[in-house]
Amino acid sequence: MSSYRPFLSLVPDAPAAEPTWSEWSEPATDSWSQPWTAAPAEGDESWRLSALCGETDPEAFFPEKGGSTRDAKRVCTGCDVRAECLEFALRNDERFGIWGGLSERERRRLRMQRRDAITA
Repeated sequence: MSSYRPFLSLVPDAPAAEPTWSEWSEPATDSWSQPWTAAPAEGDESWRLSALCGETDPEAFFPEKGGSTRDAKRVCTGCDVRAECLEFALRNDERFGIWGGLSERERRRLRMQRRDAITA
């Protein structure tokens, strides 16, 4: 019996251009100085290149029903693009896996809270 596992790709379809020397020599911005910034424009998925989940076992982010989500959520807590990941999952109605540190059930609850806040 085969179980369906969604595919999670952290690499955009088109390869990015090589950075120029000036881009390499510019000072890096401190990602901790502006945590939880606004989500990128729709269609911009460059945040995926900075996602910590790309450096870990993808199986942890798509556990079997009733399986533990602890390891995936632990990775998400230290990820600089957690907010972007969560917004992507909410915008695209992701039904499986851990996205932005939240399970599908937690994302559904967040969607309902947002909807209630808008209608209130």
